[in-house]
Amino acid sequence: MTKKIFKYAKRLLPLIGIIIFVYLIYRLDIEDIIDAISQISPFYIVLSLVLTIPVVIFRNYAWQLILKEQKIEVSFLTSLKILLIGYFYGTITPGYLGQVMRVPYLKERTGDPYGKIFINVFIETAIRTLSLYVMMVVGALLIIGLFPELFHITFAWIVIFTIILLYFIKKERGEKLLCFLIQYFIPKRAKSHFNRFVDTFYQDFPKIRKLIFPLFLGGFTWIIIFTQEYLIVLGLGLDIPYFYFLLLFPIANTAGFIPITFAGLGTRELTAIFIFSTLFFIAEEKIFVLSILGFLITDISISFIGFLLSLTETRKEMEFPPIS
Repeated sequence: MTKKIFKYAKRLLPLIGIIIFVYLIYRLDIEDIIDAISQISPFYIVLSLVLTIPVVIFRNYAWQLILKEQKIEVSFLTSLKILLIGYFYGTITPGYLGQVMRVPYLKERTGDPYGKIFINVFIETAIRTLSLYVMMVVGALLIIGLFPELFHITFAWIVIFTIILLYFIKKERGEKLLCFLIQYFIPKRAKSHFNRFVDTFYQDFPKIRKLIFPLFLGGFTWIIIFTQEYLIVLGLGLDIPYFYFLLLFPIANTAGFIPITFAGLGTRELTAIFIFSTLFFIAEEKIFVLSILGFLITDISISFIGFLLSLTETRKEMEFPPIS
């Protein structure tokens, strides 16, 4: 019975965001949405797209710092290609989980153990996400008078996230818990593979102080991304101060990480509409357009390049070989 529930939940959960997205389109005025899109000058779209270049360059540079700290030797161009491919797979999966597809591509080019590479990709994603969460908490503080419960939720979220990261930083604790999970939750025939996988998790694990600068770079890339989306705000003629947008839109963006939809579609728009229509009395259709155009520029444009690279950089064996 439990297996059946899990099976159906796995199939249906990613559709929740799509249902929300369709509902929003149904509830909003389509003519107003089209009218809002037509008002935007191509100048703002082009300028926003141009800012995509420093986003991927700085993110890749931050990843390079972590790669070198873990003694994973790969060129800047190669890691950039793999990063873009990860963007593509992340965009088409719930909660951007497809970014893990960087692992087999990196494994093929370096030969390093899967566990070590997986942790590398996890650390890069985690510290970048942490920088977003910091912005989210500051944003929640700005509106604590109107939405006190929002601050409590966001603060609890980042505390739990940080505690989990700090717990697994220490090798003895992390390995003990992972071994427990393998012992009791992994099928017997797969235990040996997972044990070998976990054995390399902490190989050349980076020092915490070496992750501070990548954390700063992660925050910097988010500022550029939200600046890209703020250009759409200007194009729509919306009266939202840049500082407020920079700290409030991360809340909507974080809602998109909940793995109940593909690339945050639906949950991000619903959250953005709730926040900005309440605080700034802006038409919901315009906020919807802002969120969708922002997604197309900051995610889909990069993902399309990643898609093309996934065709030209096809791995020799697209299936994961036995974990070693």
